[in-house]
Amino acid sequence: MARILVCEDTALSDGEAIKVDAPGEAVAVFRSNGEVYALADRCSHGNASMSDGYVEDDGTVECPLHAARFCLKTGAALCQPATEPLRTFPIAVVEGKIYVDMPEVA
Repeated sequence: MARILVCEDTALSDGEAIKVDAPGEAVAVFRSNGEVYALADRCSHGNASMSDGYVEDDGTVECPLHAARFCLKTGAALCQPATEPLRTFPIAVVEGKIYVDMPEVA
């Protein structure tokens, strides 16, 4: 695993997202209801950046193009037009910084 620095913990407010160009795959990092989550940045339905999506109070994110919704915790697709889940990644908050743990790229 490679630990990638996302940002200072205080830089990501509740209901916001940030895109991280990690090796091999872009990741969207979200804060919702005080928790931090990381999902693959590309919608599984279309070519949309999930970091541009709408973070909802119910722990979901809505795709900015076609209104598909995904669970921030599991990546599950919750409604049409998306049917495939988004990949999730472990998050660590260490000494006031948010990190995403990415698999090593071969």
